[in-house]
Amino acid sequence: MTLTAEAAAFAAQAHDGMLRKGTNVPYIIHPMEAASIAATLTDDEEILAAALLHDVVEDCGVTLQELRERFGIRVAQLVLSETQLSEGDPHKTWLARKREAIERIAQGDRAVRIVALSDKLSNMRAIRRDYDHDGDRMFFRFHQHDKRRHAWYYRSCAALLKEEFGQTNAWNELSEHVEYVFSGILPLLPEEEDTGV
Repeated sequence: MTLTAEAAAFAAQAHDGMLRKGTNVPYIIHPMEAASIAATLTDDEEILAAALLHDVVEDCGVTLQELRERFGIRVAQLVLSETQLSEGDPHKTWLARKREAIERIAQGDRAVRIVALSDKLSNMRAIRRDYDHDGDRMFFRFHQHDKRRHAWYYRSCAALLKEEFGQTNAWNELSEHVEYVFSGILPLLPEEEDTGV
């Protein structure tokens, strides 16, 4: 079994029974889609495996040690780069977690950024579909209900990824979805970035 196939099977088992927030869509569709996006940018199986596994630590209780033993140190590190771990109320830790995610993209290598781009594009595809159906109400399914803060987060991610991937179909699609969903949303002021949840 290839590394990618093993990662797909592991992710499917880990996410079994889970649904995307506010939908009846099986959760496994998201990491599968992220991996398919990553495959347009690389044929590195460790990166593709990380795209498939990127939520298993955050959402499924899988340990990094388990990933290291089963898939190797690099795959585990790539998963960690896309993992937003929080202690306490996730509503109150949203801003800190997103800042850390942005910093990991800023400091990451190409592999880290491929996994991040793949995850963000898959998320924005889902957000746009749900936004077209439900409008701004769809943001209430998330821990963070403020659309402006989601705009800040996805715009920040897209900006960091543009230099390396701005000529790719994946980045262009991400940018298009971000601008569509968050059209007319003004950037947060510096003091707003430091307040609220």
